[in-house]
Amino acid sequence: MKLNIKLPLLFLLMFVLIIVIGIPFIRFFVIGNLPVSQNKMKAKAAFESVKIANHIASLYPNMEKIDSYIKNTAKDEHISIQLYNHDLSKKMISYQNNNKAPMRINDIVPVQAKDNHVVFYLEIRRSMISSESLGLYILFPLLVLIGLAFMILTLYFHFNITKPIQVLNKRLKNVNIRGLTSFLSITRKDEIGELYNHFNEMEERLHLAQKEQIDMIAAIAHDLKTPLTSINGFVELLVMQKDLSENERQEYYELILKKSKHIGELINDFSAFTKNELELETMDMKAVEAARLFENIATEYEAELSGLGYELFWKHSFKPSQFMMMNEHMIGRVFGNLFSNAVRYGNQGNLTIYLSGFVQGSSVYFQVEDNGQGVPEKDMSSLFLKFFTVDKSRQTQNGGTGLGLASCKSIIERHGGEISAFHSPYGGLGIRFSVPLQHD
Repeated sequence: MKLNIKLPLLFLLMFVLIIVIGIPFIRFFVIGNLPVSQNKMKAKAAFESVKIANHIASLYPNMEKIDSYIKNTAKDEHISIQLYNHDLSKKMISYQNNNKAPMRINDIVPVQAKDNHVVFYLEIRRSMISSESLGLYILFPLLVLIGLAFMILTLYFHFNITKPIQVLNKRLKNVNIRGLTSFLSITRKDEIGELYNHFNEMEERLHLAQKEQIDMIAAIAHDLKTPLTSINGFVELLVMQKDLSENERQEYYELILKKSKHIGELINDFSAFTKNELELETMDMKAVEAARLFENIATEYEAELSGLGYELFWKHSFKPSQFMMMNEHMIGRVFGNLFSNAVRYGNQGNLTIYLSGFVQGSSVYFQVEDNGQGVPEKDMSSLFLKFFTVDKSRQTQNGGTGLGLASCKSIIERHGGEISAFHSPYGGLGIRFSVPLQHD
């Protein structure tokens, strides 16, 4: 059963239960106690009637004052007063109160003169609500208020919960990963608003994943097509031209072998990337001291770069007590990719690489910078996309597939960190990535 039907039925059931439970409660506990209260009211009314009779006796025989007193008392206390002679045969004074309550209290009190003989009889009628009527007066407004409350709650749940969920459900049925139409707009800051925002983020990620998949297939096809075209061309030459010299044939064979090895390297790169993505799902993490990791990486690549004729300068501000939860092997791959890219694409004879590390807030930061040719501003935001290369000619020349930085991004995000590129003050490209600092 859908919420737009279930919620109103639920509120209706609650309303019926309240009525079923509320009516006996009012009947037995409220109305049942009313007779006691009514007896008290009658006793109090009789006492007040005696007081009025005594005051009239004090005014006797001044009939003018008696008339005025009865008139004012009837008006002020909203009661009916009638004054009869000593044998009840004649009505002498009468003031009526038009209160139409279903129940009245009638008191007939003698008015005695100073010598204790009866001079008048005083009849006083007071209005009083019966127990049944009082119960209805209590129950009816209560039921109206409860009904209004449930109606308001039903409308609130419909427009604030049921309807937004219906809109989201309809959008989920029509999700199109091939083309992002528009985001679901909502200004709410509660859980429903968060749900809409998370859905928008999910839809955007699906769209980007679809785009990356298409780009990946296109990149793989392009990277394999180029060497295969060369191989096919050289094979056709060998088949068609029978008069080639032995040196020419040997040169074509070597070119075919070179292109075949290039295809093998591309396939190995694709396989390595896929393997890396699968390993991320099951990798183990342990506490690693930031200073130790940094110094091990620095000394390893300082020696390696020195053998290639390049320099590495490094510094850090880590303390011995600062640890990170990480997979050291995976983070080592990140450093390996960054140093490899700096050497491969730096295009600088006197290439110098700068490695630094520091703690900021709740994260450990590492930076790898160089004094190479850098990256144009327009390409900076695309560096971490799969198969993206700044220059296709550089890719072919240097043997890159555009998967290195994409792999780095996957590893760092799996660790809960972030990675970004920037223009280094040394003139080349800078890459900064973070790993959360372990807290005690």
